[in-house]
Amino acid sequence: MPGGRRGPSRQQLSRSSLPSLQTLVGGNVSNGMGLRNRSCNSVGLSAPPISTLITPEPVRHSRIPELPLDGSFLFEFLLFLYLLVALFVQYINIYRTVWWYPYSHPAASTSLNFHLMDYHLAIFITVMLARRLVWTIVSEVSQSSGGSLLRYIVLIAARLSLLTMCGWVLCWTLVNLCRNHSVLNLLFLGYPFGVYVPLCCFHQEGGKSQASGSDCEYPADHQQADLAESPLFRPRDFFFLLRENIREQFSSPPHMPTHTCPQHIHSDTPELIRAEVEELKSDFNRRIKEVLFNSLFSAYYVAFLPLCFVKSTQYYDMRWSCEHLIMVWINAFVMLMSQLLPPSYCDLLHRSAAHLGRWQKLEHGSYSNTPQHVWSESTVWPQGVLVRHSRCLYKAVGSYNVALPSDVSHARFYFLFHKPLRILNLLIGIESSVVLYQLYSLLRSERWNHTLSLGLILLCNYYVLFKLLRDRIVLGKAYAYPLSSNSSGLKSQ
Repeated sequence: MPGGRRGPSRQQLSRSSLPSLQTLVGGNVSNGMGLRNRSCNSVGLSAPPISTLITPEPVRHSRIPELPLDGSFLFEFLLFLYLLVALFVQYINIYRTVWWYPYSHPAASTSLNFHLMDYHLAIFITVMLARRLVWTIVSEVSQSSGGSLLRYIVLIAARLSLLTMCGWVLCWTLVNLCRNHSVLNLLFLGYPFGVYVPLCCFHQEGGKSQASGSDCEYPADHQQADLAESPLFRPRDFFFLLRENIREQFSSPPHMPTHTCPQHIHSDTPELIRAEVEELKSDFNRRIKEVLFNSLFSAYYVAFLPLCFVKSTQYYDMRWSCEHLIMVWINAFVMLMSQLLPPSYCDLLHRSAAHLGRWQKLEHGSYSNTPQHVWSESTVWPQGVLVRHSRCLYKAVGSYNVALPSDVSHARFYFLFHKPLRILNLLIGIESSVVLYQLYSLLRSERWNHTLSLGLILLCNYYVLFKLLRDRIVLGKAYAYPLSSNSSGLKSQ
């Protein structure tokens, strides 16, 4: 109105209503790199770093109980038994007969066409499926120490006898298969090894040989420099890798890595946390690679290879055989994942991800009136802070944030493991879907071979699903237990 008091403009209101970082922490704040205002000009302030003024909230970890885990020998024996059952089921689907016909019109005198089976192929597949069990027995025998000289000689002789017998059986079956089949069929026998060699042997992760002790603690300064200079994938000689892998198999098995929570924040803490994450990423990738290869290897030799040696004049249900192939691969994948990624290992990854944190990338122009900082690699950033890195704006998501904002692998690591039950829930969902589908197929099955096949496979799947649900119930209660201030979980387990 004319003559009235003119109020503040909209621009002045927007600027004055926003609290600055000085108001939040009670003083002038700078991270050593300068504070950015709206015009993106750096205002040099002689103030301590932001990590000295804003203390991030301490990360509290839940303590989980030690759940029973199958030993190496027991797990390999159960896996081998499951694969034998799956192989038997596949042979039933291929060589079944109508054995219930009356003798006046005999279609077959037995339930299976045994005269059409290639016994050399069945023995070859059995030996290939037993390779992990045999290697586990040999490794445990080699690692056993103590006792008299006579006991040591007997163990060495038993180990050599077992390996010699397996090698002789493989050579005998290969010779007979070469006599009776074409070269194209013989190429299917070694196809998985032809894929494994270029993928896993000629390239090796540089961080794999870094862990030499039982604890995967923070490396020293000189070890961090070696990790930074070494490439992630390094071409190696095939015979050197083969000799190195054999030596590792006969040496002591690697222990479960442990996580050490930083009790006091100092300038080296972010770098130590990132080095630990890199070590855990290499170990996790190695385990996933082992799971994928062994599950595909098992499904290939159990369900696919018998189909390659079927005569062209023989009829079998292609849809059911392909469905069995998929089911075997999924079940082997879940079994290996539950064994190689136990709850204690997933909790270790969760602890490391909680200290790593994550950055959320924001759009240009957003939060223009909020104080923004230049990201520093030696700073532990609290939740909600805005930083600029590589001409992009990021917002801190976790309680601790030491991850590199532009590193996609850090964001992926946090996404996978910041919730400790994510992998377990995924495995339960996969296995439950398989069991429900097989139950549905069992109710609708009209052929005797389908009923027998589903019944045998379901018995194995029930055991796997029971172990997963048991772990989920126990861990769900452990992680849902409220954390008190005196049990912050900073003590490593």
